[in-house]
Amino acid sequence: MSLMIRLAIQKSGRLSEDSLNLIRECGISFVSSTYKLKTEATNFPLEILFLRDDDIPGYVQDGVADLGIVGQNVLVEAGFPALEVEALGFSKCRLSLAVPRGEEYSSVASLQGKNIATSYPEILGRYLAGEGVQAQLHTISGSVEIAPSIGLADAICDIVSSGSTLLGNGLREVETVFRSEAVLIANQNLGAEKQHLLEKLRFRMQAVRRARRNKYIILNAPVAALDQVKALLPGIKSPTVTKLAEEGWVSVQSVVNEDDFWHVTDQLKAVGAEGLLVLPIEKMIS
Repeated sequence: MSLMIRLAIQKSGRLSEDSLNLIRECGISFVSSTYKLKTEATNFPLEILFLRDDDIPGYVQDGVADLGIVGQNVLVEAGFPALEVEALGFSKCRLSLAVPRGEEYSSVASLQGKNIATSYPEILGRYLAGEGVQAQLHTISGSVEIAPSIGLADAICDIVSSGSTLLGNGLREVETVFRSEAVLIANQNLGAEKQHLLEKLRFRMQAVRRARRNKYIILNAPVAALDQVKALLPGIKSPTVTKLAEEGWVSVQSVVNEDDFWHVTDQLKAVGAEGLLVLPIEKMIS
């Protein structure tokens, strides 16, 4: 049997979907099912394990799985931050403190001596200690938002994405304790062959992520404005410039970072660029 590398991902939920999409975008084919707890890729030496997210850091630490995709919040809470090898840029969220909407709150010092319900006592405990606040932490595994309304706690600390769940339970977010996103983690004692497979997988993931963050842009510009256009569109090395049939005009092709796109577009139009065409990039290898 040929050597394979084992990757553990969350068995269901948004993080699972995003992880599977990333693997597919890396050109890796596999068949997944809600009834299967593991599957093998057909065109890459990879076995995927579908596990509870809280279990993934421990399995990777112990070598049951070679790699994992997990939220930083879960990784740090489990006490294995050293396993992280790559931030993946999706499933972003924050771990926040929240209090009942009518509760008076001025700063984190307002929580001195209070009862706080959370699923993340390690992260929260370190944060409060850093702020010089002593509070009673009640660790619960789910439905943290209900704790204040049933008298279990004065405040909560839980994962927040949009804030709608807090709002629906009569709470308001008051402090950000920790910011999180999905990360790739790896066992620290991988052999040389598995380390090589890890680097091949990271190379593909980086190409996909780079493509997601950038757009390919094609435009027409007057020759007189070409230097200004080139200054706005440096591209990977430099833009591609081609003469048009119409005298005094050129076609320019380049790459623009998603975060800068609208600002750069406004500047291009201001110097005379026309006919802007924007295309997604499937993979981007530097």
